[in-house]
Amino acid sequence: MTTAYPTRRSARAQFLPVRGLSYHVHAWDDFATDARDKPLLVLLHGWMDVGASFQFVVDALDQIEGRARRVAAPDWRGFGLTAAPTPCDSYWFPDYLGDLDALLDALSPDAPIDLVGHSMGGNVAMAYAGARPARVRRVVNLEGWGMPRTQPQQWPGRLAQWLDELKGGSSLRDYDDAAAVAQRLMKTNPRLDPHKAAWLATRWARPDAAGRWHILGDAAHKRINPVLYRVEEHLEVWKCIAAPVLWVEGEDTEVPRWWGTRYSKAEFHERLSVVRQVERHSLPACGHMLHHDQPEALAGLLADFLAR
Repeated sequence: MTTAYPTRRSARAQFLPVRGLSYHVHAWDDFATDARDKPLLVLLHGWMDVGASFQFVVDALDQIEGRARRVAAPDWRGFGLTAAPTPCDSYWFPDYLGDLDALLDALSPDAPIDLVGHSMGGNVAMAYAGARPARVRRVVNLEGWGMPRTQPQQWPGRLAQWLDELKGGSSLRDYDDAAAVAQRLMKTNPRLDPHKAAWLATRWARPDAAGRWHILGDAAHKRINPVLYRVEEHLEVWKCIAAPVLWVEGEDTEVPRWWGTRYSKAEFHERLSVVRQVERHSLPACGHMLHHDQPEALAGLLADFLAR
């Protein structure tokens, strides 16, 4: 049996009332007394992930900085230990912004925060920093590429597919044990260290009364979103970002390959040019899950950027 990754800095579970939900937040708040003036660092996970996913980066930051800041990572609605709304047929992007706004009112009501988001969380971070520029001191976008451009003529088909999926129901497969969950994580990301996979498995899934392990994610997340991605609207909010932005991608990222000819790296970087202050980095030897593949290298970039 593979031993689990040994954490360096442990998180405690915090539950906060947010827009009718009990929101689970991983709180790394055993910080040094002489560093209480540093901004809260908020980490936003991606789609089909959980806040605990950032543990390896938090540990790497601890090695670089010591316990120099409070760190918090929520589980988005319908992920991890944050329950899904009831009833819930689909998830809407603006709800993530509403949830984040309410969370920050509770966690850092009087001071701007540093915001790091991975994948979907990176897209949320960018939109929030544009909508609430005074609330964010610095933004780090980890592979939050956005989506391919859509056209109005796609909408009828998208709506019909969504209606069909609503009728068909949705479910996620279950697993025999935590080891099988770890194998699933490593299949998705072959770079994932087995010890890290063993640790993540028990945060990414939980057993039921019969001993079957289930992913901590609402199956409704898998349904197609009937709302089209309107590039121009996202770019307008990006133009409003006042904070410096750090963009980090994995040198071997798989994301642009998923979209084929519909969306390229070059198109994304052209979009990113509308941001007033942006610094771009590509991390070697990692893919989309760069916070798992190279947490130490990523922590080095974060520590430098956030300290300026």
